[in-house]
Amino acid sequence: METRQLETFVTVAEELSFTRAAQRLHAVQSTVSAAIKALEAELGTKLFDRSTRRVTLSAAGAAFLPEAKAALEAVDRAMAAAQEASAGLRGTIRVGTMTNITVFDLPELLGSFHRHYPLVDIHVTVSATGSSGMADDVRTGRLDLALLGLPESDLAGLTVRPLANWPYTVLLPHDHPLAGRAGVALADLAHESFVDTPSGFGNRVAIDRAYVALGSPRRVGVEVADLLAVSSYIRAGLGIAVIPDPGMPIGTGVVRVPLSDGMTWPMTMVTAAGKPPSRALRTLLDLIASDF
Repeated sequence: METRQLETFVTVAEELSFTRAAQRLHAVQSTVSAAIKALEAELGTKLFDRSTRRVTLSAAGAAFLPEAKAALEAVDRAMAAAQEASAGLRGTIRVGTMTNITVFDLPELLGSFHRHYPLVDIHVTVSATGSSGMADDVRTGRLDLALLGLPESDLAGLTVRPLANWPYTVLLPHDHPLAGRAGVALADLAHESFVDTPSGFGNRVAIDRAYVALGSPRRVGVEVADLLAVSSYIRAGLGIAVIPDPGMPIGTGVVRVPLSDGMTWPMTMVTAAGKPPSRALRTLLDLIASDF
C-alpha cells in the first residue's frame, strides 16, 4: 500500500467526487479511479458505492477513513522530524481567516513567523463560506488552523483558544426613528430589513438564531461578506444591521446604537481536537498565544 493511494482515497472521501478529487490532486480522473481500484483490490473490499449521480463511502470505506488519515499524519510527522533534524523547522500550515481581523495583525504575525522559519510553507485562505465552513474544514483536515466567530455550541470536535469578545451594535440610518435611543433590543427591529453577512458567517448565525428564539425570523435584504461594507448599504437606505462592533469606521449618515440584549461575538482560534499539532503548527500557536 502506497502513501499516494491513501492520499487519493482521503481526497475522494472528502470530496465525494472523483472529478473534484482529481482537480485537488492535479491529476486526471482516470488516474484517481485506477488508484482507488488498486487500493480496493489490495484490501479486498469496496471503499466507495458509486452510481451515475453520486459517490458515497461504503461501510468499509467509512471505517478505513480515520485510519488512513492517521497513517498519513504519522508519515508527515516522521518526514518532518527527519527534515527538521538536518535543516530546521519544516512543514505546511493551512490557515483560514475572516476578513478585517482587528484583534491582532495577522499578516505581520505570519510574516514574522516566515522570517524565522522560511522552510515552513504557509497557505492563508480568507473564507468565502464564513466561520461555519472554516470549522468544517478544520475538522476534516483541509485547514490546520482557523480564526472563527461561532457560538461555543458550534465548536464540537475542535480545540478552542479564545482571543476576544465584542459586543453587538445596531447600525441605523441617522434619520431612523430609533437612532436617538440609548439602546435598542432585537425585538424593536423585528420588522426591519437587514444588511448582514451571508449565511454561515458566525455573527449571522448568532443573530438568526436569536430571532428564531424570539419567534420572529427576520428578513435579510442585503448580504455582503465584508463587515466594512455594511454601513454603505445602510447609508443608501437598504436596511439596518446588528453586527459585532470592534470599533470599525462607519462613516457619515449612519449611527451606532448599543444592542440592549447583551449579546457578544466571540473570536476564537481553533485546531482539530484529538489530533496533535505538528511542530510547525505548535510553534505558530505559541507565537500567537504570546500576543495575548
